[in-house]
Amino acid sequence: MSGLPSDGGAVNVPIEGTLDLHAFAPREIATVVEEYVNAAHQAGLREIRLIHGRGRGVQRGIVQRALERHPLVEHFFDAPGSHLGATVAVLRGSRPAAEFEGRPADPN
Repeated sequence: MSGLPSDGGAVNVPIEGTLDLHAFAPREIATVVEEYVNAAHQAGLREIRLIHGRGRGVQRGIVQRALERHPLVEHFFDAPGSHLGATVAVLRGSRPAAEFEGRPADPN
């Protein structure tokens, strides 16, 4: 996946189930989230974690609005106990992925 970092150059982001969005400018977040969801689904991931930070909730709002509109997102929730401020998204039609916050992946 390529994103657009704050300096305008393209960045290749590994699709490993977690994406830290701190490296991206707020204006880039919605596009980065959309591309990451597409790439994660294509890679067969069932859940992804998007780290947006805690702050005033601006980044969280951008992330969650992008997830609400995305057709590959089944549902999403705030990561329980995340000191980093993160949202977990469950993707449609993918295989179960790794564990998040100690919760085992659903075998069904």
